[in-house]
Parts: sequence; structure tokens; C-alpha cells
Amino acid sequence: MNRFFFLLIALLTLISCKNDDDNLQDNNPNLTNPVINLNLNVNLPEYSPLNFPGSSVVINQQGIRGVVVYCVNTNMYTAFELSDPNHPPNECSRMSVEGVVATCPCESDDNSYDLLTGQHRTNPSSRYPMQPYRVQRSGDNVVVTN
Repeated sequence: MNRFFFLLIALLTLISCKNDDDNLQDNNPNLTNPVINLNLNVNLPEYSPLNFPGSSVVINQQGIRGVVVYCVNTNMYTAFELSDPNHPPNECSRMSVEGVVATCPCESDDNSYDLLTGQHRTNPSSRYPMQPYRVQRSGDNVVVTN
């Protein structure tokens, strides 16, 4: 009887666990899910802007068209794919970053996104949001993964 009770509790515990990847899945047909594993040391000059709230760093060699990491405060960061999520990657789909806004340069659209939330700025309910990556600060490093 004790084994049955223990197995029941273990099963209920496993069923109730939630994968924290659930909020990263948006089933966007335009973008793949590249493997991201960045370790950015904020003491290095190229990543030192991440020490200041409101600043961002763009890493071109990662993701589909690059990754932007935005410093909300020194304990909270956001990271997003720089390929416009509302059309397949092409020669103009790499977004540029200015302040807290990422903008697609394609002439066929006027897509711009908020770097705090990743949401489309003018039409959030009918457009895909930016593809997010997991970010956490560990000492002097900002770690970005998916």
C-alpha cells in the first residue's frame, strides 16, 4: 500500500511539472529554432553596454540573422532573434536596433518590435512576436541559451 501511495504522489508531481520552455514556443512557421549558447562577459568592452539599463548588444554570428540582448536592469535581460518573425528569412529580413525598438528594413512591411516584450508595436494581436531566447545573469556573465 505504501508503494502505491508513493508512486501516486510521484506521478502527480511529474504531471504537474511545467517545462519552462513552454513560453518560448510560438510555432512560427517562418523561423527555425537555431541552437544558441552565448556566454557574454560584461567586463569585456564589446559587452560592457549590458552593465547599463536601456542598452543593448547585437551578436551577428549567432541565430538566424543575429541576436540582440537588451539590458532592462543589471539583473534582468531580454534576448531575441533579429530575423523578422513575420516573413521567411531573406536578404532584407535582418532587423536593425535603435533604442528599445527593432525594425525590419523590408519595403513591403513596416514591422517594428519592442525589445522588452518582443511584441509587434502596431499590431501585436495579428503578428508573430520576436523569437525569444532564455537569458540569465551569472556573476559577470550574461548567459543566452534556448
